[in-house]
Parts: sequence; C-alpha cells; structure tokens
Amino acid sequence: MARETQIDEKETKPQNNARQKSANDDGSLKDESRRLLAELLGTFALTLVAAGGEVIAVISGGEVSPAARAVAPGLLVMAMIYTLGSQSGAHFNPVVTLAFTLRQDFPCKRVPGYWGAQVIGAVLAALLLRALFGLVGHLGATLPHHGTIEALVMEIVLTFLLVTVILGTATNHRLTGANAAIAVGGTIALLGLFAGPISGASMNPARSLGPFLVSGQLTDTWIYIVGPFVGGLLAVVVAWLLRGPTTPEAVETAQGN
Repeated sequence: MARETQIDEKETKPQNNARQKSANDDGSLKDESRRLLAELLGTFALTLVAAGGEVIAVISGGEVSPAARAVAPGLLVMAMIYTLGSQSGAHFNPVVTLAFTLRQDFPCKRVPGYWGAQVIGAVLAALLLRALFGLVGHLGATLPHHGTIEALVMEIVLTFLLVTVILGTATNHRLTGANAAIAVGGTIALLGLFAGPISGASMNPARSLGPFLVSGQLTDTWIYIVGPFVGGLLAVVVAWLLRGPTTPEAVETAQGN
C-alpha cells in the first residue's frame, strides 16, 4: 500500500508542476500584456498632445501658443508617469527603453514588444489627428527649422539631457520617489521651451515616426531617429562614468510591476 502511494505521488508531482508552470506562464503573459498596453496608451497620449498641439495651433490661428506646445508634452508625461509608471516603467520612448536595457535595468527580450507598442501608439494618435483634421500642419511632425545639421545636433543634445535625468532619477528613486515624474516632465517642458524652434524638440523617435508615417513625409525622419538614439547612448556612457553599475531601485523603476 505504501509503495502504491509513493508511485501515485511520483505520478502526480509532474502533473502539478506542469499545471503550476502553465499558470505562471499565463500570469506572466497577462502581466506583459498590461505593460504593453500601458506603453501603447502612454505613447498614444504623448503623441496626441505633442503633435496635436501643432495641428490645433494651425487650425485655430495660433490659439495654442509656442510656450503651451512646449509645456503640454511635459505635463502629459508627468501625469502618465504617475498613472502608468507602476505598470510598465513609463518609458513611452524607444530611446528610454534602449537606455534602460544597456544599463541592465531592463531585459533585452522585452525590448521588441515595448518598441512595437510605442510605435503603434504614436501611429494611432497620428491617425486620429488625420481623421479629425486632415493633413493640417504635417500632422504635427517634428521638422528642422534652421538646417538639418543644427536639428540633428540639437536632438542629440536634448535627448542626452533628458535620458541623463531619467537614468539619474531611476538610480536615486529612494531619494526622488514620486518626484521623479516632476523631474522628467519638467525637463521635457524646459527643453521644449528653448529648443522647439530649432528641431521641434522631439527627443522621441516614436513621437516623430507616427506623424511621419501617417502623413507620408519621410524626408527628415532620419534626424529624429539617429539624433535621439545617439543622445541616449551618450547618456548611458555618462551614467556609467558617474554612477557605475545599475542598482536594484533602477531595475524596479525601469520594469514596473
């Protein structure tokens, strides 16, 4: 009888393990789906506000001032960090995802999903703007206003500053806490206020790519892909020089729950 019981236990254990693994996989898939949805929603909202401000400024005859167009995306990002940061880490930007990955705060296997969600969110926002207003104002696409090289260099510098702030607040999360949202949102607003007239102060390939793809105007797209990624890479190098390896706080901040 004892031997039969042992045999039954041995047969039951693999079945229980298989069920547990299946349950864990289902839970992991649900969690990742929530994270991707958070990234899609956040990038959708950011692109709608940033690009939408440009579109509505045109159709309203300037009712949305340049200062408002610069500050609004920063306020939106601040709100979305508070709202969605615990779900996905509130990247909303392919460069931020790459920077966290290079800092070993974020797993490489999740990068394609995040990038896909961010680009889809930006494209959906651009499609909504086109459905509402047509191709007014190039759908709010970021464009160089004082030369290609000037815009490229400006995007490199702006993104470097932004990602430096993001990585710094993530590393010092115990000190900054919820105020990280204020630091990041304030940086976006500040950089937009002084650099918007030069390059549009994108700092975000997804935000630029959405309106470019939907409007079909792809001539200057490379500036807003190359510039931000180069700036983000420089910020990662400086973060290593300043603080060395990553911290558990930064990993928690980058990945969300």
